[in-house]
Amino acid sequence: MASAAEPDPDHERIEFVVRDAVIEADGGTYLWDTGVPADAADVWPDPLYAAFEAHDAPDHGFADGLADAGYDREDVDAVVMSHPHLDHAGNLDAFAGTGTPVYVHREELPFAFYSAKTDEGSIAYLASDFDGDPNWRVVHRDRHTLAEGFELLHLPGHTPGLLGARVETPEGTLLIAGDERYVDANYAEGAPLGPGLMWSERDWRDSLETLRELERRTDADVLHGHDLKRFETLASRY
Repeated sequence: MASAAEPDPDHERIEFVVRDAVIEADGGTYLWDTGVPADAADVWPDPLYAAFEAHDAPDHGFADGLADAGYDREDVDAVVMSHPHLDHAGNLDAFAGTGTPVYVHREELPFAFYSAKTDEGSIAYLASDFDGDPNWRVVHRDRHTLAEGFELLHLPGHTPGLLGARVETPEGTLLIAGDERYVDANYAEGAPLGPGLMWSERDWRDSLETLRELERRTDADVLHGHDLKRFETLASRY
């Protein structure tokens, strides 16, 4: 960010990762987010695509990604929508008419529709992502056990109803921070998200401490929302 001392700082373009995940817990198969649509260049608003160029989206189709992980759509018992921003809900229409439960937090859903259906709120929600009339299942509390060893966490800040998770695995505890943390600097250094990426900085900092406390108590690994290096490290472990 610019400052009086450095009014024109250099900027570096970096490569982010946008990832979905399949979580097996207590006999159920859960899909975490539905990712970027293959036609993002055509459907995303120009300012957002210019800032977050999904350059290889056509190479990573939704069905192909599931197949690479050993699943297809019919295997998914429920979807967890961390938050329905356009880079997380881009293939939600794959579950249109299926009756598959789609979990979303109570504080997120009204803000998402308000943003998508009016000229106010946030540009990052697309009305077309909700056209399939998903089978919404609303999470009301700060913590919600979805299955044994799979707990949803309300982590407001980036958005009002952002969901993260605590997942118990044979390899240890994994905390999914999601977009509460884009990259490691947001977590390790407490550097806030960039302009336009924060719904509430006060809530964001509270959620930061919630995650740090859980990490200390459980000796967990923390998976950030878009940090490519962290993703590659943890993907090899889990």
